[in-house]
Amino acid sequence: MSVESVEEFRQRARAFLKENMPRATRDPGSFARGILSDEEELADVQRNRDLQRLLFDGGLAGICFPKAYGGQGLTTAHAAAFNEEIVGYQYPDRIQVPTFAPCASVLLEFGSEEQKLAHIPAILKGEEIWMQFLSEPSGGSDVAGAQTTAVRDGDEWVLNGSKIWTTGAWWSDWGLCLARTNWDVPKHRGLSVFMLKIHQPGIEVHRIEMLNGSKEFCQEFISDVRIPDGDRIGQVDDGWTVGIRWMFYEKSFALSSLTIRPSGDNAGGGGSNALLDLARAGGRLDDPLARDQIGEAHALTLATRALAGRITKAMATGKISDQAAGLTRVMGGMLQTRLATIEFELAGSAGVAWAPDDQQSAGYGMGFLVRQASCIGGGTTEMSRNVVSERVLGMPRERTLDRDVPFRDVPKGPTAK
Repeated sequence: MSVESVEEFRQRARAFLKENMPRATRDPGSFARGILSDEEELADVQRNRDLQRLLFDGGLAGICFPKAYGGQGLTTAHAAAFNEEIVGYQYPDRIQVPTFAPCASVLLEFGSEEQKLAHIPAILKGEEIWMQFLSEPSGGSDVAGAQTTAVRDGDEWVLNGSKIWTTGAWWSDWGLCLARTNWDVPKHRGLSVFMLKIHQPGIEVHRIEMLNGSKEFCQEFISDVRIPDGDRIGQVDDGWTVGIRWMFYEKSFALSSLTIRPSGDNAGGGGSNALLDLARAGGRLDDPLARDQIGEAHALTLATRALAGRITKAMATGKISDQAAGLTRVMGGMLQTRLATIEFELAGSAGVAWAPDDQQSAGYGMGFLVRQASCIGGGTTEMSRNVVSERVLGMPRERTLDRDVPFRDVPKGPTAK
């Protein structure tokens, strides 16, 4: 059976989207700005599930996933064509990160056949939304310093601890959880990775209210939760092997062919056409400063896309370490921070004070207030700079006091109460 050509696939996708997919009516990032009520939020989550199912039924979900798990088994070129065609349509934006990247990516690489058959089709159908249980209250960016404990009890594991900054845990289904399984070896050698059903006895999900009113971030308290050994991903105490790739997928969302990433001037907001409209609405279209800012935004966006393409090609051909994904993480974080600032400055007074029903102006103001989140969520840009320095440029590692020391003996901060 011949493989569908990219052009044939493009035409099929174009026809399906035109006939079945609703047109985009909102900023894909608005859910993170504290604008939606809980009821609206849950309705939007269901909309995402429905959109994902629509794509699955139309043979357009999991374009680069193996057919054995419900995907299309096609190439990155097919995925790129789809990302071009879906511009202007609604798409399941909530499910892209972290469900597809990094969670489904980790499952595809390290999961057992049983795990992949049980969960990948459900993900592609929109039946399962996944989150990553990585950060902990006492760990900051040091994910290898996890103190959430998994103790073996026969064919089960008993988990205790706390995770934090889990976006959307309150409306999600499964978590990819990094836990400590051995305290008597250095910290990187005593970790294991588990699949964890979020809503079950023993797991309390607490929501954290942010400056912009959003309650998307959550903290989870895990108390004597039993999970079968069959829900372990990778080998016992070898979770850092999984973790390295996990964080690679997290940093390299911009490079991923497994996610939907509309490519176009206005994809995801902040495109130069959108900024031109913003300047025009504020009567600043002829203002030299405003025009400079719009040009800067356009140039930075083009540079970021070019960098992502170059890094992708270099990693695919083995010319550069896959740790170079940290370069795109740093550039992406800087880009989003700068775009939020430019939007706010172009909005002028509308971004400072707005009517209660003016969600667009609220988005400019709140987006500016939380702009630095783009350099924190998904792994801080500071950590990515370290990775690039040490693993790409070959600079010497910083001196640490926990190297080659049993994790039990490493001084630790207070745990969550």
